[in-house]
Amino acid sequence: MSMMAAGLLFLSLPAFAEVVVIVSAKSTATALSEEQASDLFLGKNSSLPGAGQAVPVDQAEGSPVREQFYAKVSGKTGAQLKAYWSKQIFSGKGQPPKDAGDSAAVKTLVAGNPNIIGYVDKSAVDATVKVLLTIK
Repeated sequence: MSMMAAGLLFLSLPAFAEVVVIVSAKSTATALSEEQASDLFLGKNSSLPGAGQAVPVDQAEGSPVREQFYAKVSGKTGAQLKAYWSKQIFSGKGQPPKDAGDSAAVKTLVAGNPNIIGYVDKSAVDATVKVLLTIK
């Protein structure tokens, strides 16, 4: 019975999607490290290696893709991220990336502007965007 219960518990756990950082297929950027991604999305840097100015866009607050992205690249939970941005805003040091919605909305924005960078579920990737980083 305990093996069956363990199996059911395993099946009930949420499967994590593979998250990728993307730019427009027209962008000259070719790669990005997790540290560079963290710096861009936390407002510590505003340029994309090999491509110049970058404008990061977020997925909606509370989305599983957003939670997974920030946990992996910055080590921050949703609550820690909220506290980080509250401090940045209060001290005048920065503003968080704009929320763009879900993976489909982020992909559409990114595909249309070579200066925008975002992250999506890997299943949303098509020929209009280029993957710079795969987060595992």
